[in-house]
This record gives sequence, structure tokens and C-alpha cells, in this order.
Amino acid sequence: PGQIFSRFERQRPFFLCFVAMKFNIADPHTGAQKTMDVDDDKRLRFVLDKRISHEVNGAIFGDQFQDYTFKITGGIDKQGFPMKQGILVPDRVRLLLNEDSGCFTMKKKGDRKRRSVRGCIVSREISVVNLIVAKRGKEPIPDLTNKVLPRRLGPKRANNIRKLFNLEKSDDVRMYVVRREIPSKKEGGKPKTKAPKIQRLITPERLQRKRRRAALIRRQREHSKQQAAAYAALLAKRKQEKRAALMSKKSRHSARLSQRKSEKKQ
Repeated sequence: PGQIFSRFERQRPFFLCFVAMKFNIADPHTGAQKTMDVDDDKRLRFVLDKRISHEVNGAIFGDQFQDYTFKITGGIDKQGFPMKQGILVPDRVRLLLNEDSGCFTMKKKGDRKRRSVRGCIVSREISVVNLIVAKRGKEPIPDLTNKVLPRRLGPKRANNIRKLFNLEKSDDVRMYVVRREIPSKKEGGKPKTKAPKIQRLITPERLQRKRRRAALIRRQREHSKQQAAAYAALLAKRKQEKRAALMSKKSRHSARLSQRKSEKKQ
């Protein structure tokens, strides 16, 4: 008993230490981003043991934001390893990754490497959590929901341009491309403008290529049908010749038998 008591006396006191967790919040509607730190353990319980793509109550940042809803999109741990979707553990694991799995840069084709990644469950080992605003509340978040950043680049795909300007199919999409002005490097020079190349644009050349491909497929089908018909006719002809040869052979055999019978009778 004395040894046990002295052993407990020699133990150092244990204190719980909560480290502040950083949150990177992005608003898709305004394009703004903001970083907030939370060190209150009672507020961190809203995000602990949550997974990527789960929704979190906005009360984590204060009672005035409890009508907000945020969505977890990722994060990194204290050593800088990223969280990966689909790994249902809060710990760090080593996985054999390729180019399609992410968290890995392939040096050559077919290359695979074993890399350390963090699971998709938020734990106390996570230092930074990435969030997006899924549902807005009444109270605006300073420098996030009340701050609109203009888009540097416009849409590139033809349907996205139509959706942005509410265009019809008959409208020319090329007249609505968002051009970006670039100042001249020379003093007093004329500024230049750059525009993206429109993707999935329906042009007469593209329609002609589509018609040509369709005609080529039709010709190939007709050629295949002709080849199949010629092959079937050849098989039928060979089968008929084989049957005729077999019948002639049988007739010769029967004639030979009948001749032998007649010779025996004589």
C-alpha cells in the first residue's frame, strides 16, 4: 500500500489542453472567404465526429449565427496531411494512391505511391476545417456574406454563357463572351482584351462533321449487311452442293447394290 501511494504521489498532474481550431469559410454566392478561430470546447462539439459533406450548425461561431448552416468540404491535420473522403476513420492511414485517387502527383504513367492521409472524420487532431455556406441566416457575417467579389473570369462553356445571360438557342453566344482587359506594359500603350475559347459551341462545321460521321456509319452498316448476305448465299450454295454430292453418292451406291443383287439372281 505504501508503494502504491508513493507511486500516485510521484505522478504529474494532468490538465486538458484544448487547442483552437481554424475554420476556412467560403460563400459560393459572393465569392468571399474568411478565416475564423474557435477555441471554446462547447462550440467545437458541433463539428467534432462529423464527416466530410456533413452539415454543421452555425452556432459554432456564435449564437447570432445559429440559423446558418455550413457544409464540411475538407481539412488538414496539425502535421499538414489532408483529409480524404471515403476513409471512415479519424486517424491517419497510409494508402496506395494513384493519379485518380487524389492526394498524389503522378510522375509517370501508371505510377502508384503509398501516402499518408487523414480520415474524413473531424477529430481534435484536425487544425484547419474547410466550410462552405449551405444556408444563409438573417444576421450577415462580416466580410463574408456582405462582401461581393467580382468574378475575374467569365464562363467558358456555351450552355453556361446562355444560362448567365438568359439566352435562347437562336442567340449567338459569341457576342456575349466576357472579355478581360489587360493593361499594356508600355507607358501610354493601348490595353488588350482576352476572351476564352468557347467550348461545346455548335457551328456549321461541327454539324457537317456530325453528318459525315453519321453517313460513314450508315455506309459501314450497309457494307456489313451486303457482306453478311453474300456470306449467307455462299454458305447456302456450298450446303446445296454438298447435299447434291451426297445424294449422287447415295444413288450410285444404291445402283451398285441393285446391280449386285441382279447378278446374284442370275
